[in-house]
Amino acid sequence: MIINKRVVVCYNEPKIKYQNYLGKVPLVVNDNLELSETSFSQQLPHLITLLKKKYSVVNSFTFNKDIASNILKLKELNPDVCFNFVESLDGESNFESYIAGLYELLNIPFTGNSMLCLGTCLNKQTTKYILKANNINTPNFKILEYNSKNEVDTKGLKFPLILKLNKEDASIGISENSVVKNKKAFNNQVEYLFKSYKQSILVEEYIEGREFNVAILGDKALPISEIKFNNLPNNLPKIVTYEAKWNAESIYYKGTIPQCPANLEETTKNEIIEIAIKAFKCLQCRDYARVDIRLDKNNTPYVIEVNPNPDILPDSGFARAAKVSGLSYQNLLYKIINMALKRENSDTKNTKRR
Repeated sequence: MIINKRVVVCYNEPKIKYQNYLGKVPLVVNDNLELSETSFSQQLPHLITLLKKKYSVVNSFTFNKDIASNILKLKELNPDVCFNFVESLDGESNFESYIAGLYELLNIPFTGNSMLCLGTCLNKQTTKYILKANNINTPNFKILEYNSKNEVDTKGLKFPLILKLNKEDASIGISENSVVKNKKAFNNQVEYLFKSYKQSILVEEYIEGREFNVAILGDKALPISEIKFNNLPNNLPKIVTYEAKWNAESIYYKGTIPQCPANLEETTKNEIIEIAIKAFKCLQCRDYARVDIRLDKNNTPYVIEVNPNPDILPDSGFARAAKVSGLSYQNLLYKIINMALKRENSDTKNTKRR
């Protein structure tokens, strides 16, 4: 049955921000657009086809930094709901949350997380402070501010360490060089990241052990997925790099194989789900998100990332977990849209009561 609703699929123009996204000097210079953004445009026709099976009007809209023009176009389209796939503007991840704020200002229902949640989770330092305040295990860390004149200091942290850009997602800037075992390697990678990305760096104690992705839909965890590192050469750190996510020809992509459902003892599985849902709630996530967790040598789970706008395209880990749970891809899309519409109906009722 076709539902009489106008759906607008919103996404951003892919733009290059950095010379490279790999977190290391590339062996081959690649002039292509940033892969984590261009993959969406390839899948868009399929998304539109699926949504047209359920909703009476389905359009797509590409955001750019011409906000006045964006507002006029959105008002023209007059959506009942926006399916929000926007991850940046002009390659700037900071603007991801601003678009959610624009929907909020225009009183347009939209899928996924709020402006506040998106902005909070993009800042890894803030995320970790909130996790720690809620007694959720997360690795010990420090922040190295870009252009700080203070000496780079690892005091209080135990090697090996992993270095991440504090305000980027999609594993931008993460490579095999990100895990450092001594001060010399640390200094070299800090220098490279500062020079290449010109922003602050999260320095975090590296948790040796198994890695899991917990996709959360609504208020429930989907089957846990494990990233299997068995096929990686022994000399490479067992992490999910930028290449592991986006370059199908790379050693890391071929060597990081997802397994869903993960093979876990019931007690450990329940503990991982409990900590993932607790992280989801304390960061005020809604609709859907992904929580990444590592188990240390004592099987203690540590939250290493909370992603409030994860990839949910057909070949994503989120879609795979939904499928294992018995939810088809098109029904996953419908469920996400329905949550946004229900939230709007609830907000309207509450407004009327006042």
